[in-house]
Amino acid sequence: MRPRHIAIAVLIAAIWGFNFVVIHVGLGALPPLLFAALRFVAAAFPAVLFVRRPAISWRRMALVGLPLGVGQFGLLFIGMQMGMPAGLASLVLQTQALFTAAFAVPMLGERMRRAQIAGMLVAFTGIAVIAVSLGQGGPVLAFALCVVAAGMWGLANIGMRKAQPPDMFAFMVWVSVVPPLPLLALSLIFEGPHADLHALAHISAGGLGALVYIAYLSTLVGFGLWGWLLRRYDAGQVAIYSLLVPLFGMSSAALVLGEDITVPDIVAACLIVGGVALGSLRRRTPSVATPDAVLAPTR
Repeated sequence: MRPRHIAIAVLIAAIWGFNFVVIHVGLGALPPLLFAALRFVAAAFPAVLFVRRPAISWRRMALVGLPLGVGQFGLLFIGMQMGMPAGLASLVLQTQALFTAAFAVPMLGERMRRAQIAGMLVAFTGIAVIAVSLGQGGPVLAFALCVVAAGMWGLANIGMRKAQPPDMFAFMVWVSVVPPLPLLALSLIFEGPHADLHALAHISAGGLGALVYIAYLSTLVGFGLWGWLLRRYDAGQVAIYSLLVPLFGMSSAALVLGEDITVPDIVAACLIVGGVALGSLRRRTPSVATPDAVLAPTR
């Protein structure tokens, strides 16, 4: 990847890492499904009135918007509301890189390399460490929801690769139109209209700030740039930079929210990050000089 694109990938990791602290703040003001719905409403409007819809079918956009909005963020917000620590959530969600590689085999025709299989085994050993640690009185169901949310992110990555939008910012604006109605319907069913209206009537400044951050920085800027990189490079090349998200996520959660980082957390982080890194390794093919190249004068 070019240095400029690497810098963009690191910036996305920083935005998404701190995003988990912001989500924690927002969940203190809004029910999770309503919070997720408002995130995409804010990301879509009023931008959708000024940004032309890309020449991509609604079906293609739904194949990204539903797993991304309803699947990933809906489940992630519920999991964090149920007690999943922000730092650990930022770590578990990065297994999306492995899910992306696995889904790319049947959906994109890519081949699973030995390094990817080995990395998947190592990373999911880290997931098992977290599961055992949380099983001792922790929110196991919340943890499971975060794992499924990572899988939904992997599906959304595949959808972006298939869509191949020419303008990623416009694509993300219009993709944000897809999740609000399903999320609002689920919120009315499971959270109730009374709880939703009460939360909207008494929303705090922190809740509004969190909504602005995750709607514009995390969704439009973050996913717009992420999809732009996915269009130019293999999914594995881009996904490896998500390894930096837990670094920003766990450190910011410890500094801002006072979350403890335990020994099992460190072991799990090493296994997950190491497994994703291992799965992203590629064997370099040495270049062989042709006779003309050997005989050519050196400048």
